[in-house]
Amino acid sequence: MMMEKRKVEVIAYDPMWHSLFNDESKRLRVIFIDNLVNIHHIGSTSIPNMSAKPVIDLLIEVKNISEVDELNDEMTELGYIPKGENGIAERRFFLKGVIERSHHVHVFPHQHQEVKRHLDFRDYMIAHPEEAKDYANLKEKLAKKYPEDIQSYIEGKDAFIKEIDKRASEWRSPQ
Repeated sequence: MMMEKRKVEVIAYDPMWHSLFNDESKRLRVIFIDNLVNIHHIGSTSIPNMSAKPVIDLLIEVKNISEVDELNDEMTELGYIPKGENGIAERRFFLKGVIERSHHVHVFPHQHQEVKRHLDFRDYMIAHPEEAKDYANLKEKLAKKYPEDIQSYIEGKDAFIKEIDKRASEWRSPQ
C-alpha cells in the first residue's frame, strides 16, 4: 500500500490566516489555561503579504513544559496529533491533519531560546518587506521544484532561514 505524500503548496498571502490563528488560539487557551503564558502566531502565515504553505503555526509559551504531556488527550479531541519533542529539546509539537495539514502547535517553556528566535524572525521579516519578498520567492521556487518532496523543500530554505535568524538576532539586540 502506497502512502499518499504531502503536497508542497505555497500560495499567495491570505488575510484570513490571522482570523484562523485567532479562532484556534481561543480553542487552545481553554486547554492550556493554567499553564499558559502566551500564544503567538509565527511562521510565514503571520507575515503580511508573505506567500506560504497554508498551515497556521502557533507557538505556545507555558510555565511548565512537562505538564503539556498531560494535555495530549484534549489536544487529540481538537484534532491534533501529539508528536512529543519531535527533534527539538524542551518542545512539544502537535500537528492537525496529516496529508491536508491545517495547523502546527509548537509548545515551549516561557522564554526558551526558540521562542525568541521565532518571534525575532517574524518581526524582522515584517520590518524588512524586501527580504520577506526574497523569502517568498525562494519558497515559491522550491515548491515548484519539489512539489512532492517536503524534505527537499525544507532543506532548500535552511541556509536562507539561518541567515535571517542571524540578522534578526542582531537587529533585535540593543546596540
